[in-house]
Amino acid sequence: MHKTASETAAFFDAFLPAIAGLPQEIEIVIAPPFTSIPLAATRLSGTRIRLGAQTMHWELQGAFTGEISAPMLRELGVTHVILGHSERRAYCDETDRTVNLKVHTALREGLTPIVAVGETSSERSAGSTDERVVSQTRAAFAGVPRDELPRVAIAYEPIWAIGTGANCDAADADRVMATIRGCIEGLDDTPILYGGSMNAGNVAAYAALPNINGGLVGGASLDPIGFATLIAGARR
Repeated sequence: MHKTASETAAFFDAFLPAIAGLPQEIEIVIAPPFTSIPLAATRLSGTRIRLGAQTMHWELQGAFTGEISAPMLRELGVTHVILGHSERRAYCDETDRTVNLKVHTALREGLTPIVAVGETSSERSAGSTDERVVSQTRAAFAGVPRDELPRVAIAYEPIWAIGTGANCDAADADRVMATIRGCIEGLDDTPILYGGSMNAGNVAAYAALPNINGGLVGGASLDPIGFATLIAGARR
């Protein structure tokens, strides 16, 4: 929950020139608040950046006051949607079941779901990290045909590391992400992203590892120049 529409405009004024020289094969998706999506769509038209949303409802319309549907997002040019973020699970009562419903709707409506999974500090201390992320991953993609899985993305975000500066060791993150990749047949070509205090100083260590295909970047994305520097670091 950051940036008004005018602040979003100022972000792109600084960010777009800063990434102008980066290689085109780097995929960039920005998911602003709903109120900034129309402005972002205008600013991003004709650029290499894809537009995402931070969540959506699984129904296409109906008596769901305050919710946003896939067709509403698609009409504005949204191509990606984050589903099951730990903050949505913690504060908005999202469950594995509702995440699964949203994944099916996103795929049916032509959106790329970016599904977040991860463990709490207590789950990690108990040694149940692998069990937790495997359970969440299998639940999120239950009933999704194998040939659809390359159309999705998964974000491993250790909840204890989000916004704390206590990022997960890169080698350990890669191990967990390999576990995620291996828990369902068909995830070989699915992008898996790391989220949890990724920044310009540590991004290269993550991106160099085989199971880490990118980042789900929160706080470090709020500053346009810092975020451009982070993306350049991932390329290196």
